[in-house]
Amino acid sequence: TAKPGPGGGGLNVRGLPLVKPPYGPITAIDMQNPDKLAFTIAHGDTPDNIKNNPALKGIDIPRTGRQGRIGVLTTKTLLIAGEGGFNTTPEGRGAYLRAYDKKTGADIGQIFMPAPQTGSPMTYSVNGTQYITVSVSGPGYGGELLVYKLGQ
Repeated sequence: TAKPGPGGGGLNVRGLPLVKPPYGPITAIDMQNPDKLAFTIAHGDTPDNIKNNPALKGIDIPRTGRQGRIGVLTTKTLLIAGEGGFNTTPEGRGAYLRAYDKKTGADIGQIFMPAPQTGSPMTYSVNGTQYITVSVSGPGYGGELLVYKLGQ
């Protein structure tokens, strides 16, 4: 039987969503041909409740992305977006701020954040050094503004 998911996550069966992934996709439109999508990517890792669900034991689950209302920072060459919601990562419980190639959607890199993104990332430059800031917060984690200095 289908029942409402925990935390307002919609209908599920045995803890698995009825809607197939990607969850929280980022989609880019080809502006030269607006009827064509440039790419769609699954933004974020697979949620813990799917990755660790006993019904999927032994099945290799590709990255599904995670739901969340997040803002995306677009630069000349990159899309930068943080994940919504906490997840278990090799660095601990938190989320990632991810960078994607603007033309292809390919992963460029990620950095661990102690909590999920709650505001849109922004960038600024001071004396020729570029910074990216993003606000994070979540249950059990007070609001914080993270600032990352970009290297060479």
